[in-house]
Amino acid sequence: MAKRNSKQTSRKVARKASRILRDGRYSKNSKSVAGSALSQTKPKRK
Repeated sequence: MAKRNSKQTSRKVARKASRILRDGRYSKNSKSVAGSALSQTKPKRK
């Protein structure tokens, strides 16, 4: 059985990652890392 990663991205880092994804000046690698960070955030409660 695969081990589940219990670490979560903080709100501060998630906010910065979101800005990187929306900004066209960053490289493809930067956007890849930002996307990875966002995928590890806690889902927002509705």
